[in-house]
Amino acid sequence: MIPAMPAATASRQVSVTALRFGRIAAMGTVAALILIAGVWASWRTAPYVMLTKGRETGTIEVARCGADTCTGPYTPVSEGASGRDHVVIDRTVAVKKGRTYTVVVMPGSDEVVRSGPAGILYSWVPLGGALLLASVVVAGGLRRTRAAWVMAGTGIALLTAAFVTI
Repeated sequence: MIPAMPAATASRQVSVTALRFGRIAAMGTVAALILIAGVWASWRTAPYVMLTKGRETGTIEVARCGADTCTGPYTPVSEGASGRDHVVIDRTVAVKKGRTYTVVVMPGSDEVVRSGPAGILYSWVPLGGALLLASVVVAGGLRRTRAAWVMAGTGIALLTAAFVTI
């Protein structure tokens, strides 16, 4: 015959289980929100850079740079595209005055984003940062160290590849 558990022990076990479930639910939600934010931030430019078919592509020769943006003339490469005297590209560490870059024009604007492997990797940099941040939450909050190492390794690989190609 199995002895009955005292009421205090059963109540404590229920409390521990509820707290464990609450921790897993809360940390899982935080990790998911971090990853969603990373994809959301990356998705601003990623579809234009990755899915270039039917988009206006060409090159920009950077003529001037301000605090946040650089400008220059746009020379089209794709059929049906027209040249422009002035397009805007975000100023980053990789954009330098006097250099020419392959770009994709954002629809309905004079803003361009880098294309090719460098542009694709650069557009996904926010996701790489989100993977690194979420790996800390997964390791500490969810106690899933293998998954956290995989996430951190993927984030580091993405950021390193973007740095090398730019």
